Amino acid sequence: MNAGTTLAATLAALQGDLSVTIAVCDGGSKDDTVVIARQAGATVVTAPAGRGGQLAAGAIIGDASWILFLHADTVLGPGWANAVRAFTSRRTNIGKAGYFRLRFDSADPRARRAERLASWRARRLGLPYGDQGLLMARALYENLDGFKPLPLMEDVDFVRRVGRQNLVPLDAEAVTSAARYERDGWVMRPLRNLSCLTLFLAGMPPDLVARLYGR
Repeated sequence: MNAGTTLAATLAALQGDLSVTIAVCDGGSKDDTVVIARQAGATVVTAPAGRGGQLAAGAIIGDASWILFLHADTVLGPGWANAVRAFTSRRTNIGKAGYFRLRFDSADPRARRAERLASWRARRLGLPYGDQGLLMARALYENLDGFKPLPLMEDVDFVRRVGRQNLVPLDAEAVTSAARYERDGWVMRPLRNLSCLTLFLAGMPPDLVARLYGR
């Protein structure tokens, strides 16, 4: 929602020799998000605000065999299409999901530390961030009953159903906005994320976790 400042770059990175159908799910933006999406040739879907519901609404657009979920403030780096081809060409990956390396659009050295922590979390805990994108076969997505309409932690809920053993790192970067970290601090923001994750895993209702998380 209100992704006008970042969406154009996100969509531009998807243009290339890899044929894709792009769906942008909007939760009631008041800026030029919808205009930018349509100018880029994307199908625009509207849904109530909340990331889980919006991702689920976008997933039903089209009938492609593979689905790539991507946040509106994330730009895929060079080589992403080759990484996608390599992943989708292997029949053994039908039951798996791929995710990209996280990279923040910041030169701050503390951003590199946050990226290393994200890599560790994805590799060891099987919990890649939603900012890292998620690529999977439509059949797998449907077999797992898709994203639940959660306001937050929809990525955690879903990848736990995928299973750590079925998560595969892709050889390309997902460059995401560092705005929240620069606003809240490179120490406090990760701590808030960890606290919210812990509370969610402990059973706190997602709507309460979302209030603590902020934006």
